[in-house]
Amino acid sequence: MKNFMLSLFIILPLFAAAQNRLSKNFQAIRTAMQAQEAAWNQGDIELFMQYYLQSDSLQFVGANGPAYGWQTTLDNYKRRYPNKMAMGILHFDILNMNYRGKNVISVLGKFTLERAHDRPEGYFLLIWQKIKGRWVIVADFTG
Repeated sequence: MKNFMLSLFIILPLFAAAQNRLSKNFQAIRTAMQAQEAAWNQGDIELFMQYYLQSDSLQFVGANGPAYGWQTTLDNYKRRYPNKMAMGILHFDILNMNYRGKNVISVLGKFTLERAHDRPEGYFLLIWQKIKGRWVIVADFTG
């Protein structure tokens, strides 16, 4: 019994520290996604894109298939949403967040765009990775 109690005193703080770290990472991503919503709703696609990995290795998969690279993704957003009216008001609903490995978290969610004449919505899966102390989207599957 003494060994069991000693084990608990060692394991429980380690478990609590790991849970706290995970919770902080989830919150950091939620905060980043709130900032993305705000940037989008201000009509600022460039600021919205600051949360994506600025690299040719960024993957974006949408209705038209896969696209690669930060600049390509930015150009596609600008082409599809040329002005604030086309952009509408964006809202994310996070359905699930999962730790996928060291410094990798997936986010499953739903997006809604409220515009003057329609209300498109769909689902997304984002892969966030912590790179150089900063959480960024490395893959975006939006449909």
